[in-house]
Amino acid sequence: MKTVDIFNGLNRLPGGSRVFSFVLGFTAPYFSSIAPHVSDLKPGFVKVEMKKRRKVTNHIGTVHAIAMCNMAELAGGLMTDVSIPKGARWIPAGMTVKYEKKATTDLTAIANGQAIDWTQEGDVVVPVMIHDKQAHQVFSADITMNIKQGNA
Repeated sequence: MKTVDIFNGLNRLPGGSRVFSFVLGFTAPYFSSIAPHVSDLKPGFVKVEMKKRRKVTNHIGTVHAIAMCNMAELAGGLMTDVSIPKGARWIPAGMTVKYEKKATTDLTAIANGQAIDWTQEGDVVVPVMIHDKQAHQVFSADITMNIKQGNA
């Protein structure tokens, strides 16, 4: 069963997206450190939310840079996973990030890959933007995903 089908099936239930997000933490334990909530997931688009809490803050009380990197990698990876053709595989090959503003609130990551040709093979750059509660962009990432099509 495809990841997007699991998300859609659970999302029909009350609290289903939260159940999906919790199970995701078991599947990829490192992401559970940020307690993400995947609130939207479809080919070419994903939205991930993260609460600002002590566990993800740094010494000055803002959201830690690496917590935002984790959030971006999760959003970009999920979006890639549900966007590539059946039988294709992917792995992150690199990530360039910009810390644009102090992150002092809960955050929302958006990975929008609607303009990406998911049938291509090789390196594909996936953009991820993270915004605070006031809709200010606090972080951006370009994640290079190496994609191998099913016949490769």
